[in-house]
Amino acid sequence: MWANRRSQGVIAALASALFMGTMPILGKQAFGAGFSPLAVVALRSTIAALLMFGAMSFQRHFFYIYPVGLIGCLIAGVINGIGSIFYYTALVRLDASVGHLIYSFYPLFVALWLWLDRQKIGPITLLRLILALPGIYLLIRTGHTPVDLVGALMMLLSALFYAFHLIINQRILYEAPAPTVTFYTLMAMAVTVGIAFGVAHPTLPPFTLAWWPVLGMAGITFLSRLTLFLGVKNLGGLQTALLGISELLVTVLLAQVWLNERLSPAQWIGALLIAGSMTLVALDPSTPERRTSGGWLRWLNPPQLPEIDLPWQR
Repeated sequence: MWANRRSQGVIAALASALFMGTMPILGKQAFGAGFSPLAVVALRSTIAALLMFGAMSFQRHFFYIYPVGLIGCLIAGVINGIGSIFYYTALVRLDASVGHLIYSFYPLFVALWLWLDRQKIGPITLLRLILALPGIYLLIRTGHTPVDLVGALMMLLSALFYAFHLIINQRILYEAPAPTVTFYTLMAMAVTVGIAFGVAHPTLPPFTLAWWPVLGMAGITFLSRLTLFLGVKNLGGLQTALLGISELLVTVLLAQVWLNERLSPAQWIGALLIAGSMTLVALDPSTPERRTSGGWLRWLNPPQLPEIDLPWQR
């Protein structure tokens, strides 16, 4: 049973990475068409949430969630919404490949949050993380042009928020199905970025612009979040995050072909190290992180029924 769940989780996590690897490329296309970063993140999140609502209308039982789980999803959505604002604002200042490479530090932050939440991390998982980090460093520090430090800092903050929302949702996914968590998280995310857009830049872009990158991002957001949380449910947050680094390769390859961005030889070595980290998933026996009664996120656990001494229990 665990082998079947693991296979489903690996496929879902890799599918999510494939989808998400296209996001910075489409984001750059949207900026070039005249969309602002806030307009991009608000429109794609809102449309994705509406798509999720439409899909769940055919399976209404997925709307049910226990109250603490709902609160957790809403908090995770707000956190991820703030992180998305940082991400797309930073993407204006960075190349798509370099920006997403910096963002790929998020597995390190996932490991940090899990450690703070008293979760154990296996030795092969640590090896994969150690192998991926120098690869990310080479991709960032050995390019042809210097990296914008402000953009890099905003991208790291985005990664920090993304990792935080992952482990919050991981607690909820012990009981709640992936579509339920996806919907309520997306809804909170859409409201968060929608408020930011309404305060800072409340005018919708004209319909004369090329909307296909934004519509493409909305559809990909819908698919990537659903597969992401399916991966987290079956593999755990850290394993899904480590497989998610493979989105780097998708972004880099598409940036080479579509945006004419180029990597140095040292950066290609970094990409190979990351690919090596991905291949070790076959040797990693780690199971999903277990729910614990302790940790600073223990308040997200569902309420336990009180033990009552009833006659038929004797």
